[in-house]
Amino acid sequence: MRAARRRMPAALAGVISATLLAGVLSGCVGPAPARTTAGATAGTRTAAASPSPSPAATVDLVEAYARQRLANLTLRQKAASLFMLHLPGTDPAALRGYVDRYGVGGMILMGDNIPSTPAELAAQTAAMTASDPGLPPLIAVDEEGGDVTRLGWDDQPGADTLRDQDPAATRAAFARRATLLKQAGISVNFGTVADVTADPNSFIADRVLGTEPGGASARVAASVAGERGTVLSTLKHFPGHGESEADSHHAVPATAVGKDEWSARDAPPFRAGISAGAELVMFGHLAYTQVDAAPASLSAAWHRILTDDLGFRGASITDDLRMLQDTGLPQYQDAGANAVQAIAAGNTMVLDVLPAGSDPDALIDAVVAAVQQGRIPLAQLDAAALKLLELRRSVATEE
Repeated sequence: MRAARRRMPAALAGVISATLLAGVLSGCVGPAPARTTAGATAGTRTAAASPSPSPAATVDLVEAYARQRLANLTLRQKAASLFMLHLPGTDPAALRGYVDRYGVGGMILMGDNIPSTPAELAAQTAAMTASDPGLPPLIAVDEEGGDVTRLGWDDQPGADTLRDQDPAATRAAFARRATLLKQAGISVNFGTVADVTADPNSFIADRVLGTEPGGASARVAASVAGERGTVLSTLKHFPGHGESEADSHHAVPATAVGKDEWSARDAPPFRAGISAGAELVMFGHLAYTQVDAAPASLSAAWHRILTDDLGFRGASITDDLRMLQDTGLPQYQDAGANAVQAIAAGNTMVLDVLPAGSDPDALIDAVVAAVQQGRIPLAQLDAAALKLLELRRSVATEE
């Protein structure tokens, strides 16, 4: 369990002067923070030798740090910070150079990034975060276990085994998995599949933690509890792939299931994971046409449902936007336009495993232009960038 985030009485708030902020920006912020309520990106710290202050009269050091960093970012740097990208290979210097050159907020490790030993991977991720240790990029991986296992030394069971066992087994497996990830320098696991289906023909069938809402909810909550305090947990693929057999890696699956049916069948595992404290939710590329004809990853309606109906206040991220291009559908062939639409819909972060030879600058340029033209409000960009800065800072102070 992480130490609680230190807060100061209002009487002391005025002493957060340029000297203190300089200390914050250099990483001298004291004890590591802990996550608190569901969907929160960071918790609260309790002053060691101060009387309990009024809850409304406090200053949060991680938030103060994030706001100061945000104030010093250019528009382009803010836009870049909303991207999680990928560079093939295991060369630490090349990976570090990529992070430094583009200023991205995160990097995803795919199979081509995983060396043969945990020590080599730890050295690789250390290089990726070395340029700004006070504000490292988020380093993510899909480590579900079972069919989707990136780390060759992860010997914990996946959903195909866990869904037939007590939820305690899921918690234990994900706790051990989270430890392996943290030891390797990975801060985010895209590992909790909150989809639910009893259809053996569904492409997601082997990866779900339950074939009915109750069992899936219990194990989703258990997986988040197992990762809690070690890595950031992600629920995927909202609003739920279980209603379609189609594979969103090659098409945009569509279902005519309405919101009431979704609320009863697909929402419970996501609600359970949010209540357990998951920090991120990943949006899938599937369309519930009774709610919105667009894929959920590009749908403002589904982002409102996640916030208003399920109470999620954490960070949302798209599934890999390259998957939309891989459908071959003409409306998704412009990577920059996809990124703009995803951010405008409400995603905090955009995940894109770009094809070899692609230019990340073009993605960033597209978002900058959209803000300048008013298609993405500057206030929305700032809010997303701030949320990610807080997440990244909380990771740094918990090391």
